[in-house]
Amino acid sequence: MTAPATAVVPTLGRSALLDDCLASIAACEPPPAELLVVDQSGSEEVRRVVERFSEAGARCLHSSPRGKARASNLALEEARNEIVLFTDDDCTVEPSWVAACIDALERDPPALVTGRVLAPDGAGHVPSTIDDLEPRTYAGTPRVDALYWGNMAARRSALAALGGFDARLALAAADNDLCWRWLRAGGRIRFEPGMVVLHHDWRGPDELDAVYARYARGQGALYGKHLRRGDLYIARYLVRDVAYVGRALSAALRKGGLRPDPWARGIATELPRGLAEGWRAER
Repeated sequence: MTAPATAVVPTLGRSALLDDCLASIAACEPPPAELLVVDQSGSEEVRRVVERFSEAGARCLHSSPRGKARASNLALEEARNEIVLFTDDDCTVEPSWVAACIDALERDPPALVTGRVLAPDGAGHVPSTIDDLEPRTYAGTPRVDALYWGNMAARRSALAALGGFDARLALAAADNDLCWRWLRAGGRIRFEPGMVVLHHDWRGPDELDAVYARYARGQGALYGKHLRRGDLYIARYLVRDVAYVGRALSAALRKGGLRPDPWARGIATELPRGLAEGWRAER
């Protein structure tokens, strides 16, 4: 028996990681009725990986140009089920993941739900994780940081009614933008600790620096977009990020160095660039 849900996995061609991801989703109890892989690499190996899971309802879509938001929007258009679950190709899900997602949506149908994203033991280069055992609901006050794209679920019609993901924004910012718009529109986001995925460690220090730089650029674009729209409330998050750079630099100096952590470096170098891009995009 399968669950009436579509699991979505965007990929850039990381076939070995993708294989592990799909295997974990197919092993869920119950598994989803459909497993959509949106490939933006054009890799034959990705196609072969997806074919190995065809009996689990897997099929491959091709998306060009690149962008995780574009991939996710295509999946929303093509999904055959109303309930849509999202994770990443470098994640694996717990066997209870599908059931936990569906249960959370059934208890609060209008909500967008998200959950824990854990780093495997000893992982040193894993961004975007959260390990919180307390369920919580976000509503009323908008924020940019309540949603984890690697572990989220919603009703397809609700995401479509909001306009889906903004494909103009960079890798990390489209989920933060969705979070902001969802709460601004009066929606609820529920954090459910029973929804669990593992975000695996495969990046070296240089690759991690590049990821945080892209995150910061996307975050700047998010701020620029909404400031141009006249939503000044979001400026508090811009101020928060700038202040973080100062604290991180002070911490580095106390340790005898001048090199703050990767997120602080990304904010300092790439957030202003993203801010200008987001501002221009709203002209």
